[in-house]
Amino acid sequence: MMLRPLRDSDDDADAIAVVASAAFGASDALPSGGPPEEMPPEVAAMLRRRNRWVARTDPGGCWLAVDETSGMPLGVALSTRREGTWGLALLAVLPSAQRQGVGRELLAAAMAYGRGCLRGIICSSPDPRAAATYRRAGFVLHPAMRLEGAVRKDDLPTPDGAVHEGSAKHRDLVDSVDRRTRGSAHGPDHEQLLTESDLLIVDDLAGSGYCYIDPYGNIRLLAATSRRLASRLLTAALLSLPEGAPAQIANVTAEQQWAVDVGLTAGLELSTSAWVCLRGMRPPEPYIPSGFFG
Repeated sequence: MMLRPLRDSDDDADAIAVVASAAFGASDALPSGGPPEEMPPEVAAMLRRRNRWVARTDPGGCWLAVDETSGMPLGVALSTRREGTWGLALLAVLPSAQRQGVGRELLAAAMAYGRGCLRGIICSSPDPRAAATYRRAGFVLHPAMRLEGAVRKDDLPTPDGAVHEGSAKHRDLVDSVDRRTRGSAHGPDHEQLLTESDLLIVDDLAGSGYCYIDPYGNIRLLAATSRRLASRLLTAALLSLPEGAPAQIANVTAEQQWAVDVGLTAGLELSTSAWVCLRGMRPPEPYIPSGFFG
């Protein structure tokens, strides 16, 4: 086995999807589950663009483990640096290559990219081995919840203020909210998120905030300067879905009871789901992190 930097190519982008699909199935990295050839074409194309994008923005943090003889991909680690915050976007190893040190070497290479960063964030998979690995790496494990199911729009209240459609012109606003909630802006992440999801914006005398919701009803990222505004954004995002459409809100830590309240009002089912792993920071609040973008 050898590690090599991830290339900005379709072949490497598809290799990531194959490895992640085999390791996890449906996940934040693979919203529809299954290998690329089994996905809807638009999903496979989106994942390819995302994987090539991170290879361009953070080449030093993205690594592929390959078999030295066949060149077959065995594992992948994708990580980013944003204003002093290091994030692990994805760590996946083929089941046949697990327990052989592949994941350990990939994580070490990714963490070396974050050397000198004051903060770190990982949205872990439910695998207890992953949580143990991140704890040994110095992260504090925060149990996270998931809300999912068909939205009952009639049970949701009308938002208590204006919510607007966002665009690239709101880049300064979303970066400002990021810095207030998690200590650092997502920066170029917002450019990629805008290609994958709808952006909702709140900006009034009470404060500001934003929410990304993708075409499959997944809340991808939400941040606001107050719980009231966060609740307004989440309510508006769920109301934007067709009646009875499925929705999912993942990576909800105990600090986000406002999100639990909105989700339960909308008829979503609550369950425990994995961990949000943090280093050098308390759980951002009000904030729902993205599994990929942190």
